[in-house]
Amino acid sequence: MSVETSPSFHSLGLASAVVAALAAQCKTPTSIQSLAIPAVTSGKDVLALAQTGSGKTLAFGLPLLSALSQPENSNRAVVIVPTRELATQVSTALNDLAMPLDIKIATLCGGVGKAEQIETLADKPQIIVATPGRLKDLLDDDAIDVSEVRHLVLDEADRLLDMGFLPDIKQILTALPSKRQTLLFSATLPDAVESLVSEILFEPVRIRAHAANSVVERIEERLYLVNKAAKPMS
Repeated sequence: MSVETSPSFHSLGLASAVVAALAAQCKTPTSIQSLAIPAVTSGKDVLALAQTGSGKTLAFGLPLLSALSQPENSNRAVVIVPTRELATQVSTALNDLAMPLDIKIATLCGGVGKAEQIETLADKPQIIVATPGRLKDLLDDDAIDVSEVRHLVLDEADRLLDMGFLPDIKQILTALPSKRQTLLFSATLPDAVESLVSEILFEPVRIRAHAANSVVERIEERLYLVNKAAKPMS
């Protein structure tokens, strides 16, 4: 899939309330957002490849918020990310848009007591952003109800697998309803991710917003050889 120019958010099939909430933040979608939002809105499974920093969070977050903002929709979404820092980042980015829509978001990760997070779950958040280990722990404790989850996002899938989370992810998948939409976002497509695609995605829409396994062009790497005697003392 490709686009010649970036459309407006109004043209991507999002609920008007979501577009209104977004207006203060940005006006024009990025390439991955232009490509992914219509695919996610269609209800199909999606495999999306895009560089870090390209706007992936809103690429899956906006259509999820749009779906969950409908009055008759009692479904929930789970977003799995590899690190606590990313869980906080994703939750913060989505929460600014979710609050005007009266959509609650819970963040489940290490570094915070499970009792506090279980209390947060009592409010029945529509979106849960979690790291695999903490989510699996809460599932093992029967502390979280995932029976109404109809949307699953694996964000930074290549990092999830690089960090050895595949066993946890597979256990989480068995606990989730089989009837769901699954979205897999990744910067690269190593063999391990491609294998996961064949296991958990059903006839996915494949989206590539950059060349395969490319790096961010804005990053410039330099190597300086420094004489030991010139190295500053710390």
